[in-house]
Amino acid sequence: MLLHQQFVRNAKRLSKKMAIKDKTTKSNVTYGRALIGALILAKKFDKYDKGYIGIMIPTSAGCALATVGALMSGRVPVMINYSTGAEQNALYAQEKCNFKTIIASKALLDKIECPVMDGMVMIEDIMKGVSTGDKLKAALRTKLPTGMLLNSIHKGDENDNAAILFTSGSEKDPKVVQLTHKNLASNIRDFSEHVHITEDDILLANLVFFHIFGLTVNLWVSFVKGMTMVTYSNPTDFQTISNIAREEAPTIMVGTPSFFWGYLQKSEPGDYKSLRIMVAGADKCPDALRDGYKKKHGVTLLEGYGATETSPVISVNSLEFNRPGSTGKLIPNVSVKIEHLETGVECKTGEVGKILVKGDLIMKGYLGAPELTDESIVDGWYNTGDMGYLDEDGYLWHSGRFKRFVKIGGEMVSLVRVENVMEQHLPEGVKCCIVEIPDEVKGATIVAAVTKEINKVAILRKMGQELPNIALPRQFFVIAELPMMGTGKIDFRSVTNLVNEMADNPDAN
Repeated sequence: MLLHQQFVRNAKRLSKKMAIKDKTTKSNVTYGRALIGALILAKKFDKYDKGYIGIMIPTSAGCALATVGALMSGRVPVMINYSTGAEQNALYAQEKCNFKTIIASKALLDKIECPVMDGMVMIEDIMKGVSTGDKLKAALRTKLPTGMLLNSIHKGDENDNAAILFTSGSEKDPKVVQLTHKNLASNIRDFSEHVHITEDDILLANLVFFHIFGLTVNLWVSFVKGMTMVTYSNPTDFQTISNIAREEAPTIMVGTPSFFWGYLQKSEPGDYKSLRIMVAGADKCPDALRDGYKKKHGVTLLEGYGATETSPVISVNSLEFNRPGSTGKLIPNVSVKIEHLETGVECKTGEVGKILVKGDLIMKGYLGAPELTDESIVDGWYNTGDMGYLDEDGYLWHSGRFKRFVKIGGEMVSLVRVENVMEQHLPEGVKCCIVEIPDEVKGATIVAAVTKEINKVAILRKMGQELPNIALPRQFFVIAELPMMGTGKIDFRSVTNLVNEMADNPDAN
């Protein structure tokens, strides 16, 4: 399946149905109008270089249609992260993918104080330049039989790239991930089957489209299934999103735990009661967050697991099969095996090891980095860099990134496990992040960053009942606002840097 062609089929079939309710611009776009808009943009993009084209627009009807229009014109959208270091990210994308044109939003650039860069074309200017003739031509094309219309746009192959995304860069420089139509379409099909998504669902699209969670589960799930998406450009505007949920009664919403905390705190009881499927991913989901949604809204918050390189969904809990604390059962047509970290032998049930994944969801590879691709994918198995285990009932349990394990006294300690235990004993509203810093004697020591002063002795006493002594934090640092990536993940690299600075300058704390 080619994504843009499936959009065309749905737009023809559901022309009067609402495709996008854009709550930022207060505009409602039917599938018929969305098809006209995408055809106009595809035509406008013809004047730019073939190959890659950057997209740097907030979550909106404009971003969705520009992404579809790029594929219709035979170009591959490069989704650029504008949340932190937008100028640097745009230059990085242009350099890594060797392209010039970036479709950007002037309103966004003004808001984030990013200069207009060489190669940038403003979506506002493109839309101002759309003539009555352009609209009439596009409208007439939509009247063509579906087959003829599909023949008039780019065809391509399911193994062609459908998007270029960048890994989060929370640990090192972002990698350039090539995802094909086959990758994304298979993930949409299998995820939708697993949690029972239909075209009657209404999706609250609150995530950024430059992150795989947003691109697949917000934008493309909606267009491929023929659903209505309700978009809003700022996922951290917790109050407004809660208001939208109450007014629009969506049935599906996905997000990161940090965003869901914000929505929980700013919402009124019942704002999210319409949700049939609510999935947290991209980071671990605390028990207190699940409990909060059940008590306040009567909704079951499900946890899932994925990666940029896997398009993204690997496993997810469903209403029928939900084991809180796990990341759920594997979605259909996905294989996982757990390998021993040192021997490479497949682990027994319940034994923690490296999580390897196989299936049509696995990326084509890292652009311009064949050695890195060969390192990550061996015989079709993608090494996620994560640790975890499968239980006796086939639920996948995530134990943390391999890089978030530290060897102390010959023992491998999971920093995620330490966080999970610590979170259970922290006062309400206090968050934590466990990191390692260098230690001259032991090589590394575990420390905790917390958002408020706490009773350290009492917390450590409680943690000591569940964890060995070597896993207990040796120092506590107060960081009122833990640094976040634009995608809602904690930025571990920044937390570690801050903690190292504070450790080196104790008098400054």
